[in-house]
Amino acid sequence: MEVILLSGGSGQRLWPLSNDSRSKQFLKVLEGQSGCAESMAQRVWRQLGEVGLQEQTVIATSEKQVDILKNQLGRQALIVVEPERRDTFPAIALTAVYLFSVKRINPDEVVAVLPIDSYVENDFYESVKKLESVLKQSGASIALMGVRPNNPSARFGYIIPKNKKKNHIQVSHFVEKPSEEYAQGLIDEGALWNCGVFAFHLGFILSILEKMGFPLNYADLLSLYGKLPKISFDFEVVERTNDIVALPYEGMWRDLGVWSALTEQMPEQVKGSDILSPDSMNTHIINELDIPVAVLGISNAVVVSGPDGILVSDKEISSDLKKFIFQFNKRPMYEERSWGWYKILDHTVYPKDGEVITRRMAIRADRCLSYQKHEQRNETWTILTGEGSVILNDQVFDVAAGSIIEIPAGTKHALKASTDMELIEVQQGSVLSEDDVCHISMKWEELLPFGSSAVL
Repeated sequence: MEVILLSGGSGQRLWPLSNDSRSKQFLKVLEGQSGCAESMAQRVWRQLGEVGLQEQTVIATSEKQVDILKNQLGRQALIVVEPERRDTFPAIALTAVYLFSVKRINPDEVVAVLPIDSYVENDFYESVKKLESVLKQSGASIALMGVRPNNPSARFGYIIPKNKKKNHIQVSHFVEKPSEEYAQGLIDEGALWNCGVFAFHLGFILSILEKMGFPLNYADLLSLYGKLPKISFDFEVVERTNDIVALPYEGMWRDLGVWSALTEQMPEQVKGSDILSPDSMNTHIINELDIPVAVLGISNAVVVSGPDGILVSDKEISSDLKKFIFQFNKRPMYEERSWGWYKILDHTVYPKDGEVITRRMAIRADRCLSYQKHEQRNETWTILTGEGSVILNDQVFDVAAGSIIEIPAGTKHALKASTDMELIEVQQGSVLSEDDVCHISMKWEELLPFGSSAVL
């Protein structure tokens, strides 16, 4: 069995900690095996390793999530990058073609598709393995995993059974997020929660792409990615397939996509240097800012503060967050990159003098910023801690705590940390965006030697 692990999401439901590049699966608020903080992505990746599926897993994601995935899961994780976000059908199709034309997987091989943010125990993934035998025994085109509901939730989709077999059910149809009253009736009929897990023979999806006129070569499909229909796999494939079966799962399954559900799995009520009064029952505080937060006499609430904003919400309505945060349509204030992370401390627009962005950056030892230049802005770096080297217009300089580096517009520049380093970067100019970044080289080794090093 091969596994496609879907890592997507726009980071809206767990705002303000999640954003366009740090979606919910990357928030380190769970307790790992060693007692250290662990993200949903790290938990799922660890569990796949424990049940023997990690080496057969390919992660499908967008370019913005590649760095944080490698930071959290390790450089060995195999990743297929979507050229643009186009929903789950294109992502699965591209990854399936990668399995076929790059990994040379036989079309008869079974492929399981899993979300990266499931909160389950290891027996869930042991059940995923059973989808292979269910497909073969039933002769179906698609096999789903369906969770046995423990309440009539209106948050989930439901799999409606047609016939019950020995170890699986034949699927009649699907109902998406019904009312609680309607959901209870569905449960009485044996309906299951749709947990977003399904399996098929690799040749099944390849035949669909062939009928649509798309190539089965990875490089060719990559170049045509923008022409794939922008639609979910459920709508494009599952709901158009008649012979579908489902494997019931009786164990624990949680969707931690809203604050009320996520806080239930947190090991402590307060994360950060904060004050929570004893009479604040069932209230959680998650604080990523360097200022204290105090909550007094407020129960059944979640209080979250981060670089992107501050949330104070009753837990019962925290699931409504997505309806409101479209108003905060601005750049992420915190991101993880391959070299480390940055946090925007201030962003000010001056009517006559353009924009100024001040950000704190951390660069890991032996990591580097690419050799690049900007035409529309000046930059100033102030090294706070650590040591390293800077290249300015092909000249190499040693830098350490206290060094100040002026980078006028048009100057080619790069920075490598020889020890863990932190710095303050001030950008000033008319255009402060990624559109003004001209990358010259991504590898430090390609830049040296430019000559002897000097102290800046």
